[in-house]
Amino acid sequence: MPALKKVGVIVAGHLQPIDGFKEGLQELGWIEGSNVSSELRAAEGALDRLPGLALEIVRLNVDVIAVIGAVTVRAVRKVTSNIPIVFSIVVEPIGDGMALNLDHPGGNVTGVTTFDPKQAEIQIGFLHNVILGLERVAILSDLGVSECMSRSNREAALELGIKPQVIRVKGPSPDYLEVFRTMEREGAQALIVLEEPINVSRRKAIAELALARKLPTIFAREQADAGGLFAYGTSLREAARAMAPYVDKILKGADAGSLPIRAVLKHELVINLQTARSIGVTIPDALIKRADRVVR
Repeated sequence: MPALKKVGVIVAGHLQPIDGFKEGLQELGWIEGSNVSSELRAAEGALDRLPGLALEIVRLNVDVIAVIGAVTVRAVRKVTSNIPIVFSIVVEPIGDGMALNLDHPGGNVTGVTTFDPKQAEIQIGFLHNVILGLERVAILSDLGVSECMSRSNREAALELGIKPQVIRVKGPSPDYLEVFRTMEREGAQALIVLEEPINVSRRKAIAELALARKLPTIFAREQADAGGLFAYGTSLREAARAMAPYVDKILKGADAGSLPIRAVLKHELVINLQTARSIGVTIPDALIKRADRVVR
């Protein structure tokens, strides 16, 4: 009987979205315990754990490592230049030094990006629908990752004539009470919660604090369960699923550096009417009809 192929998985946040990756592998004929075995590791937002998790996975002599986020890629690359790495949720693969170019990445790294330069503008548009005269918006970011996402949101706000307040917090235990006091001092009228490790891990606590202050929020699509007013974007589960074809090709002998990096964009909008009622805002009917899911 042929030896099982070994797949390492490392995420900076939590493991839930990896279900999509595992389903994608299964659809391609890779059955856990039959012809493949998986080693799963999650930092749960504590980014200082990533180097140790990366070293642990590399020492298991896996055939390929699937990771989520640029910060995770960097941690793995520091301990191996040989094992193929497939990533998802890397905003700027070239700018972050992951690839020479998108069509032919080179090295041992390839994968998918879900970055949409128009997403920040669209998110602010949703908030405009419920806040007449929106002038100030807070943007919550993870200090442990690059500023790509926070910069994109900041620039989108400025282009729309809105004053952005970027707040970057450090894990693993940010002082969110002080974060919200800072927002209040600056007069933030809404909050954009970026899809970054510490925010993902603490999403429900963030949503509860915003709810208590009747502050409209928008989270990433995968964080709809937090209870924010809006959730929008490409599902992290779908982004993780998109890694499966790359891993399939590599396990069959393909060179990671020769596999083109591609964008995966599948926008979905979730509106939480329970939250809308709690914070006293009205969602226009036209926007409700546009939603892919409505929490009533």
